[in-house]
Amino acid sequence: MIGRLLKRAVLIGGVCGVAVSAQAQQRPLVTEDPETIGAGFVLIEAGFDYERDEQFTVSGLTGTLLRVPVVGLSIGVSSIAEIQLDGLSYSRLAVTDRDVLAPLSGAVTFAGETTTSVEDFVIGTKVRLVSETDRRPAFGFRFATRLPMASNESGLGLDTTDFFATILMGKTTESVRIVGNVGVGILGDPTRGDRQNDVLLYGVSIARAVAEGFELVGEINGHGSTRRGVPPPGTESRSVMGLGARYTRGTVRLDVGVSAGITTRDRSFGITAGFTWVFEAFQVP
Repeated sequence: MIGRLLKRAVLIGGVCGVAVSAQAQQRPLVTEDPETIGAGFVLIEAGFDYERDEQFTVSGLTGTLLRVPVVGLSIGVSSIAEIQLDGLSYSRLAVTDRDVLAPLSGAVTFAGETTTSVEDFVIGTKVRLVSETDRRPAFGFRFATRLPMASNESGLGLDTTDFFATILMGKTTESVRIVGNVGVGILGDPTRGDRQNDVLLYGVSIARAVAEGFELVGEINGHGSTRRGVPPPGTESRSVMGLGARYTRGTVRLDVGVSAGITTRDRSFGITAGFTWVFEAFQVP
């Protein structure tokens, strides 16, 4: 059962005799699969991110960013819906450059060449609207809110609350699964309380099963500013390309990935690694 699901690039296999078809964020990918984890199941994922030349355009900081641990949690509240809590992490930036002309550079209060902070985290809900068939992809919908946990005094936060709504699509053909996301994000202006930027969210990922329990994955994911002229600081267009691999054994999966920024504001290079564990936690009435 597990091998057949993996060969179809479905992401987590049997727990207690029940097949779990997908997961919340599919580490190391970011593009969201429309499949949910299943009623009564809980998914826990954890890992680390290492990113070189990460830019914080609002505070004017650039440096090498380490996020550890990066923790996510998904709870299957029905066969078609799950609640997600993502981005629970602690960040450390080794600063290599400062732009004193950045909008909120004067708000940065740390001393030395290193700054730390908890990360903003995201609370969301995903619902599978249409199941996949031989001829039709699965469709889902996800909405989420990013909460301002990282402060602008650390240089790592924006102190804004942002909203995201995304349509999800996914289709498996033989050993390949293709997933696509498109939606809108409402990003607040960290320099003004009366302005926002509505950005276009997008993502495309491919997962290919190459051996029992082993997959190669890749994606392009990001958002594009829809505002004419110069967008508000911190809401500029960003896009990242990633490649990686996953190995599943039983109910645990290990992953590793590399990434590179596409725009001039994105990281030059990144590495991520972690694990995912799915288990049956409760019975849904």
